[in-house]
Amino acid sequence: MKMGSFFMRTSNALKGYSSSSKLLLLCTLSISGGGVVAYSESRSESEHPIIDAHVAPKKKVVVLGTGWAGTSFLKDLDASRYDVQVVSPRNYFAFTPLLPSVTCGTVEARSIVEPVRTLIKKNKGEIKYWEAECVKIDAANRKVFCKDNINNLVGRGEFSLDYDFLVLAVGSQVNTFNTPGVKENCHFLKDIEDAKRIRLSITDCFEKAVLPSLSEEERRSNLHFVVVGGGPTGVEFAAELHDYVQEDLTNLYPAVKDSVKITLIQSGDHILNTFDKRISTFAEQKFSRDGIEVQTGCRVISVSDKEITMKVKSTGEICSVPHGLIVWSTGISTIPVIRDFMEQVGQGKRRVLAIDEWLRVKGCENVYAVGDCCTIDQRKIMDDISAIFAAADKNNSGTLTIEEFQDVMDDILLRYPQVELFMKKKHLLDFTSLWLDSQGNERKEIDIEGFKQALSHADSQMKSLPATAQVAAQQGTYLARCFNRMDQCEENPEGPRRFRGTGRHKFLPFRYKHFGQFAPLGGEQAAAELPGDWVSMGHSTQWLWYSVYASKQVSWRTRVLVISDWTRRFIFGRDSSRV
Repeated sequence: MKMGSFFMRTSNALKGYSSSSKLLLLCTLSISGGGVVAYSESRSESEHPIIDAHVAPKKKVVVLGTGWAGTSFLKDLDASRYDVQVVSPRNYFAFTPLLPSVTCGTVEARSIVEPVRTLIKKNKGEIKYWEAECVKIDAANRKVFCKDNINNLVGRGEFSLDYDFLVLAVGSQVNTFNTPGVKENCHFLKDIEDAKRIRLSITDCFEKAVLPSLSEEERRSNLHFVVVGGGPTGVEFAAELHDYVQEDLTNLYPAVKDSVKITLIQSGDHILNTFDKRISTFAEQKFSRDGIEVQTGCRVISVSDKEITMKVKSTGEICSVPHGLIVWSTGISTIPVIRDFMEQVGQGKRRVLAIDEWLRVKGCENVYAVGDCCTIDQRKIMDDISAIFAAADKNNSGTLTIEEFQDVMDDILLRYPQVELFMKKKHLLDFTSLWLDSQGNERKEIDIEGFKQALSHADSQMKSLPATAQVAAQQGTYLARCFNRMDQCEENPEGPRRFRGTGRHKFLPFRYKHFGQFAPLGGEQAAAELPGDWVSMGHSTQWLWYSVYASKQVSWRTRVLVISDWTRRFIFGRDSSRV
């Protein structure tokens, strides 16, 4: 009777357990009578875990975007410290410097993308990802509103997320300057989908051109490829397209090889105007030899489906030329959700979201921004010159000795990087060179006016950082380091002293380090600006470009795929199939 009662109680206890669990209990029963009791106690404790009421909940961090800045932040963040959620309409990271190569089939699209979920899985903490687009940021209530990117959850794809910290890494959009017809008739080159559309359009232009029903004029129009914008993206695409035409398409479409024309339109006086002048000149000369027409000093005023109209700045002449394909690459502008957010935080009159040297959005302490969607609004040293002088003048004498000046100089160099740039430009070996008077004599003491004079030209070296992958990646890495050390630096600040106030800043300010930049020019030649003001051009630089870009891939998978694509192109050429 007791045994039957025991099995009845055991049977009731086993309700809801899997068959494998029941088998384990029966096997345990056959070995030891106490085994069932021990297992039951263990299961009971696991079902009712003890919650420590004294453990503070994790701060919620919401990251918008999975580009260079967002991915670098997530890669280096210690996610075990926070409750991290990522929102992005693209569930992959794309190696954007190789987008021009994708447009011509030199590299395949999937070779330069890595799934977001694969990247965040490598983090030692848990990171949640939602494939959706942020449509509104409520800064006052610390909430973001999102909409799914799948388009089949009618009425159920909208949700909101609360945050303690918000990281904006949403990037930017192409700046059309409100030119009529650009959005309807031009291709952009910002993402993988753009590159794939351009690749298909190039094939379509050639297939149309060989149709027997077209006249010679129509063939030339279809095979006139126009690139608007002489920056790195526009120049690299023009070079890639020229190689594609000369090395592959002329062999496949020999009847129209003499009808192909590539034109590069630049509003400035030179292409690659952000590079060294020697590189700009080298690029223009090479394009001239290759037959790529470079039209500088021209501004596009309208675009139709058949013609592009531009104005020559020097003469005021307006001319129109037919085209088969236009790629528009003229800069970036703020996306609507960031524009709306700027209105909320008092930046409505600005063109770009302003952040401080610690990447915090000005006017919103708990929101950070990185990458193309923002710009650092570096504080001028002359705005704080009186406060700096007062902090250095410890004895309130009205003058500074060289020792007092030295005491604040390290903090000045950290807080105002333009001072260091000014000293390098003037070839000043150390700060004592600033202590000299107009005749070059060293002063024993300096008053407030002399102090202002010594640093008055430093702010002339303030420059906005370029909207490049290199800048975005460094900002993401820096911000992750700040988040990882937030508690530690709260107790022991590591930043420069606060000249307006007391104490020190929590973190060191962000400092960009330039590692150089490349400009592939086609024909296995490239140009590069390297650290130390070095300039390199030619075939050897192209091989340096190959090695650097292969090493910068985010995973071994993409690294192997990119190298194999380059090898395949050398052996078999590019694929022109329309798939």
